[in-house]
Amino acid sequence: MTMVLGVDNVELSPEGVTIHWKDGHTCFYTGKYLRINCACAECVEEWTNRKLLDPATIDANIMALDYLRIGRYALQFLWSDGHYTGIYPFTMLRMLCQGVDGEK
Repeated sequence: MTMVLGVDNVELSPEGVTIHWKDGHTCFYTGKYLRINCACAECVEEWTNRKLLDPATIDANIMALDYLRIGRYALQFLWSDGHYTGIYPFTMLRMLCQGVDGEK
């Protein structure tokens, strides 16, 4: 049986984004880490999957200013650099988890 991921709560801070998952797991992501991993068409070439976003162009202090829940499967962030088109599926966010409680 496949486990369905769900987000209980999202906290935005100058340090980054903290996601509290419905299964009790908590993940922390720095703003720069999440922004660099944006997979939208502006950041990743659709057909080749080649990264278009140069990580060196992302400010170390970038932060998520706001977010939207996209259905029951993803989050979309409004970044301090004005970028807002990236959709971060829950499965991707869980894979990118930098940990808080020691697990992915």
